[in-house]
Amino acid sequence: MSILERINSSQDIKKLDYTELYPLCEEIRSFLIDNLSKTGGHLASNLGTVELTVALHRVYDSERDRIVFDVGHQCYTHKIITGRRDEFSTLRQYGGLSGFPKPYEKLDDAFIAGHSSTSVSVASGMARARTLMGEDYDVVAIIGDGAMTGGLAYEGLEDASSHGEPMVIILNDNNMSISPNVGGMSHHLNSLRYRVGYITFKRIYRAVFKKMPRLYDFNHKIKEWLKSWLLYGNTFIEMGFEYIGPVDGHNVSALESALKLAKDLGEPVIVHVVTQKGKGCKYAMEHPDKYHGVGPFDPATGELKASGESFSDKFGQYLCEFAERDERIAAITAAMCDGTGLNCFHEKFPKRFFDIGIAEQHATAMAAGMAKQGMLPVFAVYSSFLQRAYDMLIHDVSLQNLHVVFGVDRAGLVGNDGETHHGVFDISYLCSVPGMTVLCPASFDELHDMMEQAFFEINGPVAIRYPRGTQGTYKMSHLENEYILKEGRNITLAAYGTMINQVLAAAEELEARGISAEVVKIAAVKPNDFNLTLSSIGKTGRFLMAEEVCSCSCVGGEILSLCAQKGIELKAAELINLGEGIAPHGTVSELMRDFCLDAAGISAAVEKICCK
Repeated sequence: MSILERINSSQDIKKLDYTELYPLCEEIRSFLIDNLSKTGGHLASNLGTVELTVALHRVYDSERDRIVFDVGHQCYTHKIITGRRDEFSTLRQYGGLSGFPKPYEKLDDAFIAGHSSTSVSVASGMARARTLMGEDYDVVAIIGDGAMTGGLAYEGLEDASSHGEPMVIILNDNNMSISPNVGGMSHHLNSLRYRVGYITFKRIYRAVFKKMPRLYDFNHKIKEWLKSWLLYGNTFIEMGFEYIGPVDGHNVSALESALKLAKDLGEPVIVHVVTQKGKGCKYAMEHPDKYHGVGPFDPATGELKASGESFSDKFGQYLCEFAERDERIAAITAAMCDGTGLNCFHEKFPKRFFDIGIAEQHATAMAAGMAKQGMLPVFAVYSSFLQRAYDMLIHDVSLQNLHVVFGVDRAGLVGNDGETHHGVFDISYLCSVPGMTVLCPASFDELHDMMEQAFFEINGPVAIRYPRGTQGTYKMSHLENEYILKEGRNITLAAYGTMINQVLAAAEELEARGISAEVVKIAAVKPNDFNLTLSSIGKTGRFLMAEEVCSCSCVGGEILSLCAQKGIELKAAELINLGEGIAPHGTVSELMRDFCLDAAGISAAVEKICCK
């Protein structure tokens, strides 16, 4: 039996001899590479945190203590250790393990995660709750240096340092988020050095003087002077934290000692851990950005399975084309250069490319500042990440009607990353922004033409939302706000974006069953008076709209409201969408099937409607 096969909980890790820990880490790395080569997932980040996770489980009890992961994409070793090893072949698969911490899977997962920079705030809340409820457990937050570019991290740090509740914040410093880190904090972390002298002094000082409070107070000024001399220039110390590090993140013994010390100090502590993303895997170490999140790959060579061109790729290509025409165009990314297709823009126009780190709020406000001074900024961002910048969309962009273009990537269901990453709320929040134009391309050609509109024809803020992956069978470009793709008599079917592919397929199936469906493709969901759709509904008397978004403030609801306002009589109507918008992980096709958003589900719904 291998060492890994004996590990099913934190308690099993604690029973191991030190000589078994490094072989265990190597077994875990082999296990990760073998499994992720089949399922895909976050490879480099998990290879880099194996020793750290093992040390955490040596010191803490994850069922009782609260270990809060930031983002959570680096939780795979944690899941393996806590009794989910045998389920790992189902990782990120429909009905299987999530690729992020999920409390419904195990008590060991302290908090749901998927977005960056939240862990310190969450842990701070847990530490306060512990004291208020008179309970006894430890609280640990693990945050990467990439997440430290997010403003929320500093809000949490400021509060944690001031309230004084005992908690440990582990700063996992690998000089990466998804792309290489940028900004002042990255430079500051590079300058820090291990100040072991002060920590040793403090332990001795406490042991000697803890029973002599008067002498302790008398010597306090001397201690503070020594502290400032040894730790000069350390931001965390100046904020009020105890600081330990940098610690070798691949030395289990050093990590365990540092964590035990941090735990014993009984105050807010930063443990600065230096790791290497992709550790132990040559191709992942050489290209940590490429192997951050991957699909299935060859475990021997790292060769990724080929995939077709995506909307993200095309967005980047077209952006370069338009930037050649207009020197005002500049591109902004929040640490997602590769993911949003901006690599080519970065190479061709480096002076007009800005990676500002994981800071969507800053990116939006910065874009507003650029637009106010005459530039034409484009912020390419995942739909679920743009949620953070809602205030800036209204306060900084909308109120002055500034011409900022938002490339809203990963709109709709994204698949195996699950509920924290599905882009299913953007229609609700984008359409609520005053003056915002919201365009939904259904094909690559339409994406190109809508980008041209957004840059050169539309005033004010513009959001172009497009899905993860490639286009479907519809490859035309109709830029009218509404366009009838198929004439029909019995029912009006409406959709926008790539959902039109499912609606067209359903209309063909229905035609074979004797039901004539009129198909309306919507290109702009705002502004739009939907007169063509309303006219079609008036003709057919029945209406169905399919949307890959939550039901709240969905477009179909607005159309039904307009029908009521205009006195259009309906024999029957149905809105097919994602309800409250909480969809699990799985392939997009599996999720579309479950929510009846595929052609079969739409056809079945239409048949019921047409019986009314």
